[in-house]
Amino acid sequence: MQNFASEISAALLLILKGDAELWAIVLLSLRVSLLAVLISAMIGMPLGAALAVGRFRGRRAVIVLLNALMGLPPVVVGLLVYLMLSRSGPLGVLQLLYTPTAMIIAQVVLVTPIVAALTRQVVEMLAEEYSEQLRSLGVSCLASVPVLLWDARLALVTALLAGFGRAIAEVGAVIIVGGNINHVTRVMTTTIALETSKGNLALALALGAILIGIAVAVNALVSLLSLRAEQEGLSHA
Repeated sequence: MQNFASEISAALLLILKGDAELWAIVLLSLRVSLLAVLISAMIGMPLGAALAVGRFRGRRAVIVLLNALMGLPPVVVGLLVYLMLSRSGPLGVLQLLYTPTAMIIAQVVLVTPIVAALTRQVVEMLAEEYSEQLRSLGVSCLASVPVLLWDARLALVTALLAGFGRAIAEVGAVIIVGGNINHVTRVMTTTIALETSKGNLALALALGAILIGIAVAVNALVSLLSLRAEQEGLSHA
């Protein structure tokens, strides 16, 4: 019990004194995950909105596939990205393996289906609500996409936060393609796994506390945005 208390004290000291190694790992984690979410938004939001308003053969199958991709096993994604980026892979010439870029690619593969699927659900509900108004104005399906995305901006921020939560907590895929190299690709989750196995619990606990803090902050923002969206919906009604 005394050792546990001392480890917690050491972890708090690392956070409070601004340990350089600790915060370098945190900043790399945030940079990788935020870039991954930004790229996923650029891909997933237009895709989800197009699926919401478009009508084509096989649409239902695409939606089922997209929903299934939300549950992709991270280690499988890591393996596939590894094979693509390895020297013998089709993108091996780019030499991206064991770099932060490879980690971003893996997280984009994991997060994009989440963003796209949530965007489709939100935009589809809005499209049904505004269908008569849009038709009366002569707005085509594709032309309505930017309008619907803008009107759904609060709900879409919630989708992005959900994607960020998935990305920042990811360990399986990023450790495969990143290699967990010190000062290069070592992020919070992979460092926690490594330092725990080495018995360096102070650093693992400090990073765990920061990761939990980020998760709580993300969930709090999601709750606030959901509440605000509900209030706006009631005011419009």
